[in-house]
This record gives sequence, C-alpha cells and structure tokens, in this order.
Amino acid sequence: MLMSRRPRMFVARLDARTESTPLARYLLRAYLSGLPSGDRYRDTAELLLGELFANAVLHSDAPDDRHIEVRFALTGSRLRLEVHDAGTGRPILRTAVPDDEKGRGLFLVDELAERWGCAPRPCGIGKFVWAHIAPVTTLA
Repeated sequence: MLMSRRPRMFVARLDARTESTPLARYLLRAYLSGLPSGDRYRDTAELLLGELFANAVLHSDAPDDRHIEVRFALTGSRLRLEVHDAGTGRPILRTAVPDDEKGRGLFLVDELAERWGCAPRPCGIGKFVWAHIAPVTTLA
C-alpha cells in the first residue's frame, strides 16, 4: 500500500549574497511543488522568503564567509519559513515614509504572515527569523 507523506523540513545553506535570493525562492517552489496544496502558499511564501533572505544579506554583521540557511516545513496547515544568519542584529519593524526607497520588506512580512518573529539560533551564533503562512483559500 502506497502512503502519501508530506515532505519533511527542507534545509539549505546558500552564499550570503543578493544573487542567492532567486535560488532560495526556486528551492521553495520546488519544495511546495511536492505538496498537494503547495500552490496555495506559493505567492505569499516566495515574496516573504525573498524579503527575509534579502534582509539577512543586507543587514547582517556576520563575516562574509558565513552562509545563510533557509528552512521550510509544513506544520499542520501552516507553512513555516526560517532564514538563519550568523549576525547579531535583530529585525526592527519600521514605518517607511512615502519617499523612502527601502524599508518596506519587514512591513510586508508583518502584513502577510500569520505570525512572525526572531529568535537566537540554538547553537548560540546568530539568529533566525521565522514566518508562518496560512494557505490562500480558493473560491469555488
């Protein structure tokens, strides 16, 4: 008897470069393609992962040779995204003024994620930012 199983947590370490952001999103799309309802998370998850990954690249004070780790897991009906970096800073939600060209990424995370937060990494070096994403309901 064949049993359908959900994919387990996916983990990958990527170079801490802006150019790695599309790869992180590609890996997320591949992970979601293995889920029966993965398309219900895709758009929001890709946007938020891109923002969290870009923040880790741009704002981390970690040495240049450190990687950024991404993790994806379906827990219940929620998709959990995590972005780990070795930096000491923590994300700060700010209000951007209309003329600001940057500074809206974490606002998007705050608005679109069901919940999000930041925690120290278990190994004691750096932090991880996580977000829970609810599936988009489809109208019949």
